[in-house]
Amino acid sequence: MSDAPRLNHQVCFALYSASKAATAVYRPVLDSLGLTYPQYLVMLVLWEEEPRTVRELGAALGLDSGTLSPLLKRLEALGLVERRRSQEDERRVDIHLTDAGRELSGGAAAVPKRLADAAGLSAAELSQLHSTLQRLTAALHSADKQ
Repeated sequence: MSDAPRLNHQVCFALYSASKAATAVYRPVLDSLGLTYPQYLVMLVLWEEEPRTVRELGAALGLDSGTLSPLLKRLEALGLVERRRSQEDERRVDIHLTDAGRELSGGAAAVPKRLADAAGLSAAELSQLHSTLQRLTAALHSADKQ
């Protein structure tokens, strides 16, 4: 089987492994905030701009409503977000941060720094990696739609 694909040569496995390792580095800080990694991602989107509709959150995170709804319910149970019917369109649900959700952003500032410190890469290398991953993601999304 010498011509069989090798695991350690697969880009997809390198990405998967890096993602798992990054999430593991984040875990202690996220645990102290009381958030899982997917919940943290939802909060990041809301800290950038709120309110957001469920659809906008799903689009920003690449999540369907079946995955996103339980995340939002849990964040609501934690007292970090509120779901409210839009006053302009009652069919739309807007997600708002609570005061506690807004305050949590200060503690979350340590999350990216933890990864940067653990990565062993310069700021320029991290920036280049980020740019490369964004281009890769866009290209793969485009290829998936063809």
